[in-house]
Amino acid sequence: MTTMTEASVREFKMPDVGEGLTEAEILKWYVQVGDTVTDGQVVCEVETAKAAVELPIPYDGVVRELRFAEGTTVDVGTAIIAVDVSGGAAPEPAPAAPAEPEPAPAAEEAEPQGRTPVLVGYGVAVSSTKRRPRKGPEVPVAAAPAELNGHGAAAPAPVKERPLAKPPVRKLAKDLGVDLARVTPSGPDGIITREDVHAAVAPAEPVVEAPVEAPAPAAAPAPAVAGYDSARETRIPVKGVRKATAQAMIGSAFTAPHVTEFVTVDVTRTMKLVEELKQDKEFQGLRVNPLLLIAKALLVAIKRNPEVNASWDEAAQEIVLKHYVNLGIAAATPRGLIVPNIKDAQDKTLPQLSAALGELVSTAREGKTSPAAMQGGTVTITNVGVFGVDTGTPILNPGESAILAVGAIKLQPWVHKGKVKPRQVTTLALSFDHRLVDGELGSKVLADVAAILEQPKRLLSWA
Repeated sequence: MTTMTEASVREFKMPDVGEGLTEAEILKWYVQVGDTVTDGQVVCEVETAKAAVELPIPYDGVVRELRFAEGTTVDVGTAIIAVDVSGGAAPEPAPAAPAEPEPAPAAEEAEPQGRTPVLVGYGVAVSSTKRRPRKGPEVPVAAAPAELNGHGAAAPAPVKERPLAKPPVRKLAKDLGVDLARVTPSGPDGIITREDVHAAVAPAEPVVEAPVEAPAPAAAPAPAVAGYDSARETRIPVKGVRKATAQAMIGSAFTAPHVTEFVTVDVTRTMKLVEELKQDKEFQGLRVNPLLLIAKALLVAIKRNPEVNASWDEAAQEIVLKHYVNLGIAAATPRGLIVPNIKDAQDKTLPQLSAALGELVSTAREGKTSPAAMQGGTVTITNVGVFGVDTGTPILNPGESAILAVGAIKLQPWVHKGKVKPRQVTTLALSFDHRLVDGELGSKVLADVAAILEQPKRLLSWA
């Protein structure tokens, strides 16, 4: 067994990949114990409360230990991987990491392709007992279950009885105080599922003091069904982007006094201009749609009414006027709603704004939006019309003074030049912080946006 000195081992800690973030979830490991890594090589992907980010390691060496399994949420500043930078060969024993997600020997024997064997397909084997090296290569795996279950004298018995469960399920069991050894597995190959843990919540407490009553799980379904029907309900942990969004919206809704105003607009001319721009050589290869002109119209309205582009400093009791516009665009992604923003959007030409919007949308859909791209927004647009919705009453992004909701553009009967004709019509809704924006200012901004979309030639004279 290869030993390593403390001086030769470097620990890479979970960095703060955004401003003020306190934790991140390890989504995927790209390396295994024994792999050689180089300075700048991406070793894992993590998800913060704002985005998914790939982490590069800052030195060369050989991976000695992966401290956490995929799916584990780790505090910023906690060591997640240990690397031997002395240039020694990789160790033969199995890798180590925290005890909870430790793999069972049966899972090791079934692991294909020569990868480090781990529990139910996870990319990292974990066991906190690595800190106390054992006598043989198989002992570290066998010893951990004995210590966890701790009531049996012989080591082989705990190995056979060690329950199989994914790391997130183990964490759930720990949070709920459920002993996995007493849970009846329903998953393939005897793996314990989240539903099994929830079903065992009710009988778990009486069983702790009276192990003899182990058969009690038969009574579990009755109390469990009252609060959670695992056959007809699914529980999804609130974390990552969705958790951050929920906290932000609660903070915004109960801090800033919201006011929402509405206006219905004939955007027939705007839609014609969109078609013309698509044929313009200056816009070849760029994304041209109604959102582009709506964004430009809002920027022009802010230029004409700069007081709307501000924030409220509660601590200093000051209104902070922004002389720049970081235009946020709300984007629905598989990880939840995010609001990346276009920096200094007020300085961009229409083709530049089109290019920025296209890049923002594609990056968000790929899940590669950086935390920096979601910080510092001043005003936001949310396009609910893409879902066929007429409009909404959007909640402000924290720290911003206004958000514009754009509804679906539909062909409707409309009075045009004294006659009822079919026209392209949409409804806009502007929510604003009434501490910063009074009714007059909010109305002017919304009216300016509507006027530009009704007569887009105003962009030339007002911009």
